[in-house]
Amino acid sequence: MSKFEIRSQHRCFGGVQGYYQHDSQVVGLPMSFSVYQPPQAQQMPVPVLFFLAGLTCTEETFMIKSGAQRLAAEHGLMLVTMDTSPRQTGIPGETDDWDFGAGAGFYLDATQAPWSKYYRMESYLTQELREIILSQFPADCNHVGIFGHSMGGHGALTLALKHPDLYQSVSAFAPIAAPIHCPWGQKAFRYYLGDNLESWRHHDATSLIEDGHCVPALLIDQGLSDPFLSEQLNLDRFEIACEQAGQELMLRRHEGYDHGYYFISTFMVDHLQHHQGMLASNRT
Repeated sequence: MSKFEIRSQHRCFGGVQGYYQHDSQVVGLPMSFSVYQPPQAQQMPVPVLFFLAGLTCTEETFMIKSGAQRLAAEHGLMLVTMDTSPRQTGIPGETDDWDFGAGAGFYLDATQAPWSKYYRMESYLTQELREIILSQFPADCNHVGIFGHSMGGHGALTLALKHPDLYQSVSAFAPIAAPIHCPWGQKAFRYYLGDNLESWRHHDATSLIEDGHCVPALLIDQGLSDPFLSEQLNLDRFEIACEQAGQELMLRRHEGYDHGYYFISTFMVDHLQHHQGMLASNRT
């Protein structure tokens, strides 16, 4: 079992905000993650939500900017987030672009060298980090949700669609909903996955819906002043796919909101309530 070291811990709304690091066997390098344990976790295992952050973010971004801890303390929800890629791999060009390589792992397992050696974020999330959280923190293994933002929204949707047994609730803020149709996704997929476009469909939320995958009732919030909306996010494609497939979707569009954490923090309460309701309905 992977052991981790405590980098720092902070009292927060009656609970504990912690930052941790461990030597990942899946990635082959040190990986960092953060956990907010609500006060209820001192008495019993609590439901856990994994948050997947967007391009350029780290394990600190969501915990610092989202304002989610106060709400998680009220609802008795554990929050987990992680770095968005391996770091310091030594791969040439890894840090050349902000939208690819370091800080841009796209929550998939790369199949193309040299990226395939370290960039294994899907396995890291669904196997190694999940096992650490469920076995070494007071997390309720039967009540686990996932959500994310932008690239992390893409990750939350695709991982929930591909691993329905792992997540009982899912939501997203401004997700990259059809990456095979946008510059960010095409660039990353070509390097990580190669030129076989059929293999890209396994990492594209819209394609997964079209191919018969489904998730529990889905909440997505999107700002209409988001500068990436038309070129990168492709939510209209995703909405059509969900409608045709019968996938339950609440897609809320908000005038005046952009792509950043002011938008995310505004609607965070709705997402935590969504997850609490979904996870509570699955309690036995």
